[in-house]
Amino acid sequence: MTPEMFKYIGAGLATFGFVGSGIGLGTIFGNYFLAVSRNPASAPKFQTWLFVGFALVEAFGIFALLIALMIMFVI
Repeated sequence: MTPEMFKYIGAGLATFGFVGSGIGLGTIFGNYFLAVSRNPASAPKFQTWLFVGFALVEAFGIFALLIALMIMFVI
């Protein structure tokens, strides 16, 4: 097994961060829609926190991509 093979395996394993990001986004939006469907008047109050949560969870997915690209092209 060559070191280049391990580099590709590591980059593939680093992309598993996308799985967590997808689960987090589904949870955030699912709970938001559930809360708004129960009380539509509270939508503006929850919308701010929806975007904050979306940005944080999406950042973790972008960090996973960054780590995978660093493994592939820098190391």
